[in-house]
Amino acid sequence: MVGAVVVQGGEVVGEGWHRVYGEAHAETVALGQAGERARGATLYVNLEPCAHHGHTPPCCDAVVSAGVARVVACHRDPDPRTAGAGFARLRAAGIEVEVGELAPEAVELNLHFLAPIVFGRPAVTLKWAMSLDGRIATASGESQWISSPAGRRWALAAREYHEAILVGSGTALADDPRLNRRLGKAVGPILRVVLDRRLRLSPGARMLGLPGPVLVYTAAGTGGAAGARAALEAAGAEVVPLARVDPEAVLADLHRRGVRSVLVEGGGEVIAAFVEAGLFDRVVAECAPVLLGGEAAPGPVRGRGAPSLALAPRLDRLRVRRRGTDLILTGYRQECLPDLLRSVEGS
Repeated sequence: MVGAVVVQGGEVVGEGWHRVYGEAHAETVALGQAGERARGATLYVNLEPCAHHGHTPPCCDAVVSAGVARVVACHRDPDPRTAGAGFARLRAAGIEVEVGELAPEAVELNLHFLAPIVFGRPAVTLKWAMSLDGRIATASGESQWISSPAGRRWALAAREYHEAILVGSGTALADDPRLNRRLGKAVGPILRVVLDRRLRLSPGARMLGLPGPVLVYTAAGTGGAAGARAALEAAGAEVVPLARVDPEAVLADLHRRGVRSVLVEGGGEVIAAFVEAGLFDRVVAECAPVLLGGEAAPGPVRGRGAPSLALAPRLDRLRVRRRGTDLILTGYRQECLPDLLRSVEGS
């Protein structure tokens, strides 16, 4: 996610943003809008102008050709194809370069771009809807709907900016979810991922009747599963056997497939596995003004739980906003943003 603004004499003369992967970058759009007024101007951009040929030519070359006098950028691009080379090329052309302004905000904006490069895995968001007393269903298992209509629309919007959505087989069996995109904001369908060690997913599951890929991760060597695998593959799923069906192995395979972001929607055991492994970056929780109670009513994070308060994972940059009657809580794994910031420091 990149935006650029060209300023000449205190006036904005060009603006641009990267609309679709493979199309013109933000700097090129902004410079094109500015035209001759870009000469001697300042270019503000949240990411280092690229220095490599991809779907488009290097942006740093376009900046030099436009005659820009000064570039102010939030942070360095950790992509090995650029990684400071863009700034170096600008300086070699006599352009003044300033780096670091609003870097934390820019890193947060580009979590899905940075995490795969820095951490070697997709960016992971854990998401759930819960009651005010921290339950994701009643004691009898009823969960539709805890959240308000506006809150559910917000949850659907989260699927538009993630490349994959992941659930466990328990959630797939209990809710028979579609797990698809419905708002029309993203290009193409989302990748649906199910963790299913024993291949319990039905070939008649609703998600398999909808367009788009479905990945089912199962335990290698599952006895008597050949028929179940054949039925799922006939229904359109890709079944992937793994030695261990755990977050580390699943994320490694998704990373090899080029997936850059994963929205983990549950259930509680799956979310707990990602928390216990420390393999998550962001948590988004929708909190509805309802009290469910009940000792048997499940919470969003199950598993073994933290052995002590001192060892419990903590979140940073916690934010609260409202959607309908619900509160949306967003926070980041405490180490996530600092680790990303260190990786993009320097100019």
